[in-house]
Amino acid sequence: MIFTVAIDGPAAAGKGTISKAVATHFGFAHLDTGLLYRATGRRVLAGEEPVEAAQELRPEDLDRDDLRTAEVAQAASRVAAVPEVRAALIAFQRAFARREGGAVLDGRDIGTVICPDAEVKLYVTASDEVRAARRYLELSAKGAATSPAEVLDDLRARDARDAGRDTAPMKPAPDALLLDTTNLSIEAAVEEAVRAVKQKLEQGRR
Repeated sequence: MIFTVAIDGPAAAGKGTISKAVATHFGFAHLDTGLLYRATGRRVLAGEEPVEAAQELRPEDLDRDDLRTAEVAQAASRVAAVPEVRAALIAFQRAFARREGGAVLDGRDIGTVICPDAEVKLYVTASDEVRAARRYLELSAKGAATSPAEVLDDLRARDARDAGRDTAPMKPAPDALLLDTTNLSIEAAVEEAVRAVKQKLEQGRR
């Protein structure tokens, strides 16, 4: 079975957690495409040129334990604005999306650019303040030296860059289901996403 679930949205909206839960529920493969850009950004921080870093990316680069820092997040956002970097990573993502057995991909341009024909498209969002609070807790738990105000500023800067870039800007696909998690528990958000996928799967069997 070939079945693609595309989940987009800004940082700390919950798309990663929802994506993993949906993949687990249906037995689909999961790809956090943001890791591709984080890993590329990490290589750039180490001194490589952005396009070369994307072209030379290796599976083991995605397993690094330092990809979730604020510094790497900003580097990822910067390299993601480079058209040649995005082009270098598109083929990998599209092949993953159409693998046998179903796939869930989450990122910022999955439903609009990478998989415009995905069977299900979700756009997961939340208020800036709620997202910043979530990210601050996450970073603090890892011992990062930051403040709620700094995290909010970083999120807004990244949102502006991701939504404003010329190539593959972050935005909902016209046919995406909008899932606002501002006032939703993670369980309720996952339930809503699972319901959308299940409905589409049942339609396909008729």
